[in-house]
Amino acid sequence: MSAEQFKQLHAYLDTQIIGQSQLTRSLLIALLADGHLLVEGPPGLAKTRAVNALANGMDGDFHRVQFTPDLLPADLTGTDIYRPETGEFVFQQGPLFHNLVLADEINRAPAKVQSALLEAMAERQITVGNKTYPLSPLFLVMATQNPLEQEGTYPLPEAQLDRFLMHVEIEYPDAETELSILQLTRQEELHTPTPPPATLSQDAIFAARKASLALHMAPELEKYIVQLIMATRTPEKYDSKMAAWIEFGASPRATIALDRCARAHAWLAGREFVGPDDIQVVMHNVLRHRIIMSYQAEAEGITVKAVLDNILKLVPVP
Repeated sequence: MSAEQFKQLHAYLDTQIIGQSQLTRSLLIALLADGHLLVEGPPGLAKTRAVNALANGMDGDFHRVQFTPDLLPADLTGTDIYRPETGEFVFQQGPLFHNLVLADEINRAPAKVQSALLEAMAERQITVGNKTYPLSPLFLVMATQNPLEQEGTYPLPEAQLDRFLMHVEIEYPDAETELSILQLTRQEELHTPTPPPATLSQDAIFAARKASLALHMAPELEKYIVQLIMATRTPEKYDSKMAAWIEFGASPRATIALDRCARAHAWLAGREFVGPDDIQVVMHNVLRHRIIMSYQAEAEGITVKAVLDNILKLVPVP
């Protein structure tokens, strides 16, 4: 039953966010794989609308936080408020206690705020003073970055980037898609917006996570995942040029993420097993932010995408 509900939710998201099928699919993969999403793209590409639509279609609350240089950690985590009538401090929960959190332009906040978000993403808890508070079992952060403006930003450290399950890059739609967006916006102004399908319960989400994890994956494909990761750490075994382009390869967390995302992709497609295509489709989004390129690669204009494309060609498919 949950598979059909996810299919309906996916179809609903595609009607609400036109031309961004990679984004809608990645949102559902992150939800299934119990991870967080970093989305990079110019403003106006419906990033906020996508998370809002997901929240409308599932049993969970949504909160958007606009990251700015003057943001404080307490603006995310919450803080202790003094109550004079009782003479006690009472903890006031912050936005991180919601199920879905949109961290808009995450790289505009200073390191202290980013580190507070890091604890929440990695450990599903927040610490205020000497007390630690657990977050909801269903907790997904979608952070956005604007690639067009870098002035006044604080680049995310590699440790925090590695906490994101996937890094998705989205681009402007083509002319035909743009026309569909224009028509949809006008229809929503004139008529009642399309209601979401039956709300996806949290129990259904947890059941779907177990089902995707239980999907059959052949031992050869598990070895294939490991070899793809190893190719980022020891590229000299595959290509001498690639060895000069990669400074640091992907961590074991990347291996786990690639496995879980491939399983989620196969489960969403309605299959009972994972194939090589499932691994290859999600590989770029899983590894894009986990590989540190060398200065030589930057000087030669070599992108992470080009390196990952090369790895897919060089590592034999079982």
